[in-house]
Amino acid sequence: MGSGHVHGSPDRTAPQVADLSKWAMLSLVVGIAVLLLKLAAWHVTGSVGLLSDALESLVNIAAALVAIFALRTASRPPDVEHQFGHGKAEYFSALVEGSMIVVAATMIIITAVPRLFDPQPLEEIGFGLAISVVASLLNAVTAFVLFRIGRQHKSPALVADAHHLVTDLWTTGGVVIGVLLVGLTGWNRLDPILALLVAANIVYIGMGILRSSASGLMDAALPEADIDVIKTVLSNYRNDDVVIHGLQTRAAGRQAFATMHVLVPGAQSVTQGHDICHAIETDLISALPGLVVTTHLEPLEDPRAWNDTHEGQHDLD
Repeated sequence: MGSGHVHGSPDRTAPQVADLSKWAMLSLVVGIAVLLLKLAAWHVTGSVGLLSDALESLVNIAAALVAIFALRTASRPPDVEHQFGHGKAEYFSALVEGSMIVVAATMIIITAVPRLFDPQPLEEIGFGLAISVVASLLNAVTAFVLFRIGRQHKSPALVADAHHLVTDLWTTGGVVIGVLLVGLTGWNRLDPILALLVAANIVYIGMGILRSSASGLMDAALPEADIDVIKTVLSNYRNDDVVIHGLQTRAAGRQAFATMHVLVPGAQSVTQGHDICHAIETDLISALPGLVVTTHLEPLEDPRAWNDTHEGQHDLD
């Protein structure tokens, strides 16, 4: 019953996913520089908080390496074994990064707890904090760039990497405050206490990244804003002779897919029905560049064309 029609772009070529791995490479280079700076800050102060901060930077480096692999994989065109592309590779990167954030928090806790019972005096606090501030500025600039590029290209791997750097900023900020207060008050136990509080915040952010990535791997629908755009385009075509229903959407990394049923009078020629589907697909892709649209053409008078919907589809009424 009916016929299928797939469109990737107005010229029928599949949309190419850009290789964004150079931005993850930027994160890697900055991560190495930041790690060296934080190790220097720990070396001159002896602060367990600053050591924990450095440990978190090790995870940043590992996450950047994973992101480079995922972004390069996601940019590969469809092949026989992966006919819808490799976009979901980015979700695996985001999952790894979310997991690594939790691991980093665990490392901080393991390092900080002994200092609660055996606090140590800190040295060269001013110099150590200055080094940490420089490292934070590098992370802040890199996170801003990754957020901008990641959101522009809808890249979960880059956005997750940016979130990772933001957690590093939280870590450094909390540690700097703690170390500064230790220097002002002489209460050495405050150093590990602040480190534990920052670790708790890191766990919270890491769990959020894990939830978001898992949602993508489960073929979550497109964001509401994109759905509204699709509905607006389809409303221009729906009338007594053209019924559109059964809309389903899904996201796969930076790739977006939409399928729907288009019902037209059975007396129309195949060419007329095809022209309607082609116009719908072209307008949808113009409104959401890169969207892959699949239409299923069916006769309006056939009862079977009205009985192939289910609750999981988007409501167009």
